[in-house]
Amino acid sequence: MVLAIGVSLFSVDGFGGYTFAGLDNFRQMAGDTQLWQSVKVTLTYVVTFVPIGFVVSLGLALLVRDHFPGVGLVRTLFFLPHVISLVVVGVIWQFLLADKQGAVPALLRPAGLGDVSFLGNPALALGSLVVISIWFLMGYQMLILLGGLKDIPKEYEEAARVDGASSWQRFRHVIWPLLRPTSFFVLVNSTVGAVTGLQAFDLVYVLTKGGPANSTSTVVFYIYQQAFTFNNYGYAAALTTVVVAFLVVATGLMFGLTRGGRFDAD
Repeated sequence: MVLAIGVSLFSVDGFGGYTFAGLDNFRQMAGDTQLWQSVKVTLTYVVTFVPIGFVVSLGLALLVRDHFPGVGLVRTLFFLPHVISLVVVGVIWQFLLADKQGAVPALLRPAGLGDVSFLGNPALALGSLVVISIWFLMGYQMLILLGGLKDIPKEYEEAARVDGASSWQRFRHVIWPLLRPTSFFVLVNSTVGAVTGLQAFDLVYVLTKGGPANSTSTVVFYIYQQAFTFNNYGYAAALTTVVVAFLVVATGLMFGLTRGGRFDAD
């Protein structure tokens, strides 16, 4: 990180030539329209992937919390996508979503949607990446939330049930308050992963290369392009420094507002 901050103060030509630039790389960001387009794409990805992925994962955790025949197999099937390399995941979904020839368009053809281009349409490409990201991470988040649910004493729910509380009331007033520390960890983890592109970068690189029309170019993918496509290492380092600083501030605020994830009032 220290090296990146140092490089951000130089203009680097990619062939070993360093020219001191001061804060020029940081000033360049203000007028970089493609950067702000990438910021917009990243924010859209974060505000859709994080909450929807959390709700889906929590629903799965509640579904497999109690014992029933085959529950171990069901948990394994939900978690299985997470053990696959993201590059392989991208290749699989590229095959499934291929225009007209893919399995998904073939299934939608009877409904008249066989010609829909999920990765070639700017209006659908980012949404497709969000769905794939949720599919990939839901099993991992499910296991973490399942661990939190298992730590909640069953006596609390039993007492609420005896008092006549409905399923929703038990969740709202018993399960959710006790699950908030675990939920905080999952939300912080998924937010940092979404902003830094830990899961999105590989999918973008394999499936769309940032297109169509830069509709899936996240900030991290844009940084990658600046560094390894255009050899603008100084500018890429400056962008990385800003992203890390943003994450430090955002995470600090989340810890401060929630007492470090404890959510207590004392």
